[in-house]
Amino acid sequence: MGAMGKTRRSVSLVLCGAAVAATALLTGPEARAEQPRTSGEGAAAEARGSALSWEPSVTGSTARFRGLAAVDRDTAWLAGSRGTVLRTADGGRTWRDVSPPGAGELEFRDVEAFDGRRAVVLAIGEGEASRILRTEDGGATWTETFRNPDPRAFYDCVAFFDRRHGLAMSDPVDGRFRILSTADGGRTWRVLPDAGMPPALPGEAGFAASGQCLVTAGPRDVWLATGGGAAGRVLHSADRGLTWREADATIPAGDPARGVFGLAFRDRAHGIAVGGDYRADQPSARAAALTGDGGRTWRPSVMSPPAYRSGVAWLPHSRSAALAVGPTGTDLTTDGGRTWRTFDTGPYDTVTCTPDFSCWASGAQGRAARLVVRGDAAPGNAAPGRP
Repeated sequence: MGAMGKTRRSVSLVLCGAAVAATALLTGPEARAEQPRTSGEGAAAEARGSALSWEPSVTGSTARFRGLAAVDRDTAWLAGSRGTVLRTADGGRTWRDVSPPGAGELEFRDVEAFDGRRAVVLAIGEGEASRILRTEDGGATWTETFRNPDPRAFYDCVAFFDRRHGLAMSDPVDGRFRILSTADGGRTWRVLPDAGMPPALPGEAGFAASGQCLVTAGPRDVWLATGGGAAGRVLHSADRGLTWREADATIPAGDPARGVFGLAFRDRAHGIAVGGDYRADQPSARAAALTGDGGRTWRPSVMSPPAYRSGVAWLPHSRSAALAVGPTGTDLTTDGGRTWRTFDTGPYDTVTCTPDFSCWASGAQGRAARLVVRGDAAPGNAAPGRP
């Protein structure tokens, strides 16, 4: 094995151990024992006494990246303001500008990537400003596959069940959230009938803040986050968007700036919701909630993040550890969302993790970063590095 191969294996073990080491930061041996056993548990043992932190990546852009799709530890896509799309294939060392030509007036808020070549981006806005574009060659060329013809619709998020089947959601039209569906990887789209969609509350809408107001788990389950109405709600469909059931997420709403902003499900039963009030001068009480029954019922976190959070992600292969991000910092939970602790104060809008033990975050002013485990001064601790 050459030097590059050894470096990659070392970093792989460090990142693999991060999911287990995160629990060790706040909990004892009982909680650590609940973590799934992996080949990285040796690295987790080395990482005891370490801390999680974000390692910034220089993107060369000043766009605000609310859209983030990480394929693995090497490959990730960013989508943001002024029609900007970036792609990395080397773990964030370098980023390539693959923005669609002529898209400078568009506001990309979500991106879904299938691999390093195929991705779908969503632009938000009223009427024709809401668009979906697709690339099959790493962003060298783009095809517009949907342009919203209805001036009453405003699309917020897009999510995929697999490489073929996906949905996009719009704020309510005629009193119900509108759902767009694709069965060919985003090449074509159709509006689903709304007979199975519960009526929207007065003033209710989605938040295009992190690309996480619509999320999936498994081949058929999808959840939709709302705010602005009398309650912050989560709607769940078990049949790819044909019929929906609503539930109060316990995150306060009642104002256009408050509600549920982001969702993450580690399976079809266990989920976390985050949100609050996005105005910097307003408090965000009960900014997180959790469910263990697929979103039928929600309960507030015992100790919520201290402020508004827009994005959330489960750590790879963990049953209890997750991250929440927002303009004032990043929080860690090691008990499935019951309690949270801030470990970083940098501003990020969204966060995601990949099955190969890599977590990414992005936000304003071209910010992008990867999660690392930093060792303490004790000998033998795993040192941070890059593949």
